[in-house]
Parts: sequence; structure tokens; C-alpha cells
Amino acid sequence: MDEGKIALLRHTVATLAYRAGKALRGAPPEFATYGTRTPGQILAHLCDLLDWALGMADGKYGWRDSTPQAWDAEVARLFAGLTAFDRRLASGVPLAVQAEKLFQGPIADALTHVGQIAMLRRMAGCPVRGENYYVAEIVAGRAGEEQAPPVKEF
Repeated sequence: MDEGKIALLRHTVATLAYRAGKALRGAPPEFATYGTRTPGQILAHLCDLLDWALGMADGKYGWRDSTPQAWDAEVARLFAGLTAFDRRLASGVPLAVQAEKLFQGPIADALTHVGQIAMLRRMAGCPVRGENYYVAEIVAGRAGEEQAPPVKEF
């Protein structure tokens, strides 16, 4: 197993958790049903992507489309999925697939969808403040809902 690739993948998962936390935190209740492909549907899809990533890491390739739950339940599910995936990566158990495949499939897709949610927040009139993510305190292993506060917002 290439420890450098795993370390980079874990940092990417932490980055995903940080950015998702920022995009999801403080969203008003009505935001979950905004638009045609709703933020609630996108969030459920994000959770499904993490389930898929965790399964692939263990050699399982099943996919499921979940029915969106209440916003808070999906937010909790997302961070539970991020934490479970990060723990799997940190376990030292060899991956059943290449780290690059996990990145290019579910993780890159998840990053895209977090961006969609952030964009929809702006369109719905409840924008997220911009931030210099380069200076953010993002640490591999911190994949839960509790994230460091922003260092430099604008």
C-alpha cells in the first residue's frame, strides 16, 4: 500500500469534511427543498457516494440511491460516512481498489456536490461566506461535523 497516496486521500477527505461543514452549517430549514434537484437530494447523494467509497475500499461495488431524510439526519449521515471512510483509510488494511480510483470516482464527485450546495445557498438567499481555504486548519483524521473555525473569511 502506498502510504503517501493514502495520506493524500485522507487529507482530501478532511478537506471535504471542512468544506461540507461550511456549506451545510446554518442552512435554514426551507433550504433542503429549494430548487428542482434539491439540496436535500444532493446531500443524500453525497451520503450514498461515501457509502460507495467505503464499500469499494473493501471490494464491494454496490450502489444505492437513498431517499432523502430530514436535513439534520442527512448532515449527521454525511459526517458519519466521512468519519467511517477516514477510519477505514487509517486502518492500515490494504485497499481493494487503487486510491486513485477512490479519488477520481466518489471523492471527486462529492467535492463537486459540496460546491453545488454552496452555490445553491447563494441562489436561495442564504450564502456562505467566502474563505481562503489555503490557510484553513484542515487536518487528516478530522472528518466529523466538528471542524476548526475559519481562519480568513471575506
